[in-house]
Amino acid sequence: MKSSGLALALLAVLGCTSVDRELRPELAATLRPSIRALGVPKCPAVSERQGEATYYTFAHRMGNCSLEPAAGGALVGALNTREYARSAACGACVRITGPKGAITVRIVDRCPRCGRGDIDLSRAAFERIAERRQGRVAIRWKFVPCAVSGPIRYHFERTRERGWTALQIRNHRHAVAKVEWLAEGGRAVPLLRRNDNYFVAAAGIGKGPHVLRVTDVHGSSVMDREVSALSAAEVPGAAQFPACRP
Repeated sequence: MKSSGLALALLAVLGCTSVDRELRPELAATLRPSIRALGVPKCPAVSERQGEATYYTFAHRMGNCSLEPAAGGALVGALNTREYARSAACGACVRITGPKGAITVRIVDRCPRCGRGDIDLSRAAFERIAERRQGRVAIRWKFVPCAVSGPIRYHFERTRERGWTALQIRNHRHAVAKVEWLAEGGRAVPLLRRNDNYFVAAAGIGKGPHVLRVTDVHGSSVMDREVSALSAAEVPGAAQFPACRP
């Protein structure tokens, strides 16, 4: 295999993207055996869902997930309240297929008026799956790994209250299921997840550095041992959730 082909294979592995979807068919056929040889597991099966897509014009603002505001033209969406699941879907990626095509978007907000299965998309994302004039279209979708680079990141909420710690996980490949603080003696203390995607220790955990364990929806965990809790700061972790192939 040429060096360029190997590089593409590595990118597919690290980003957990679909080789068949992103590459020419003849190149995909060449790369698939190499990816399997590198030991990348297949992603756990997820069910496909159905609903309707609409679009909204303020997707560039900070939504219910409290993530950084998206740049204009970003491919993001707001998930219906039921499947938003008190922020459990925040930061996750979904692959949406509509009448015009398919697109992957990151969930950054909640759509309170949407029914089960519905997603309100940024205008840029909607125009990739339908004509804007249609306004509302039938879709099918499922959760997929996000194409991320680098480790997960810990973002600490700005707070002036003593003894209060609130943090969220950013730049994660799969949806986050839980965050735990490992207290003295190794005792795991689960942090309570708020509806705005922050994990909270009401009694605080101090400035640290701390040992934190983050677990994704597939049961894989990342443990960081040198995380300092600083108000309004963002701290890089040491690792990322493992890649998988759809």
